[in-house]
Order: sequence, then structure tokens, then C-alpha cells
Amino acid sequence: MSPPSDRSYLESHEWHKLDGDIITVGITQIAADELTDITYVALPKVGEKFTKGARFGEVESVKATSDLYIGVSGTVTAVNEKLNTEPGLVNTDPYEAGWMLKVKAADPAEIKSLLSADDYLKKTGH
Repeated sequence: MSPPSDRSYLESHEWHKLDGDIITVGITQIAADELTDITYVALPKVGEKFTKGARFGEVESVKATSDLYIGVSGTVTAVNEKLNTEPGLVNTDPYEAGWMLKVKAADPAEIKSLLSADDYLKKTGH
């Protein structure tokens, strides 16, 4: 599955979808497939602030544990609570039901510095 073109990406496999000044963040199908069965997702609390490039959590699978990074600065407004009991949603539907957090962007224009879907595929060798 090709990454959706309506999002922006980090080379570390996180996607960012802008809606007004709220940015939804998750990981790509490529990352989910490489991790295989995801067993746990550690996410921040609502209200936490992050700067662009910061680590915001981690995802654990039967294969590995990977850090999660954010491509914009902002404040967490929501986390996907379903991932506490259904972390496998990240494997089965990473672009919709498996989203991880929503951030109120300090500067929504920061998303323009992230990769397009095509550039993400080129940078990650897919």
C-alpha cells in the first residue's frame, strides 16, 4: 500500500495529516509491516508540549521497540486511547483507526518542511 498523498512524512516513518491547526500523527504501513505484530504503544498525555523532531513515544512489537518522533512543534490535544487495548490497529489500519495522537500546531506551516509521499518512498528506499 502506497502512503496516502494527503499527508506529510518523516524519514523515520511517521505520517502527519494537517486539518486546520490540528495535526494527526501515526506511523506508516511500511513501518507497521517492518515491525510485524505491534503489542504496545506508549503515547504522551494530553497537554504535553513537543518541539519539532522530539521523541513523543514508542511502539513495541514482537520484533523490536522503536521510538516515535514528531515533525512539528505543538501541544497534544488527543491520544488514541483504543491503542491501549488494541495496539494491533496500527498494523491493520495505520492511516485511520491506528492514528496515535493529535497536536495543536504551534506553527502549522512547519508541516511544509516534511516529506511528500513520493519523497518519503525515495528516502526510505521503497
